[in-house]
Amino acid sequence: MDKKNTEELLEYILFSIMLIEKRFTSIHSSDDFLGNTSGLEKLDAISMRLQTIGEAVKNILKTDKKALLKFIPSEYWNNIVKMREIISHHYIDIDAEIVFEICDEELSELKENISKAIALK
Repeated sequence: MDKKNTEELLEYILFSIMLIEKRFTSIHSSDDFLGNTSGLEKLDAISMRLQTIGEAVKNILKTDKKALLKFIPSEYWNNIVKMREIISHHYIDIDAEIVFEICDEELSELKENISKAIALK
């Protein structure tokens, strides 16, 4: 991902979240990722978007940390970057259950936080 300004990166993250949500609509358990080719393709596509979200967060933290730290502590954002590291460097170890949990339980919170960051920009 080439260096973009903070606003572009925040918009990119929001767009990526919307794509993940769309791809996740037919997934009801982690087994849905593993049960057929379509599920595996969704797991791969969602994982790639999670990776790029982590990369975008990493870039924002390097260039405009205050845009993210105004309302959420750094530990939250660092966990997103750590997920990016796992996907990038340990893809073979990706667990469909973890990706499912992120999409099912954490993605809406990230969407809300990114929306707040965009509103404050």
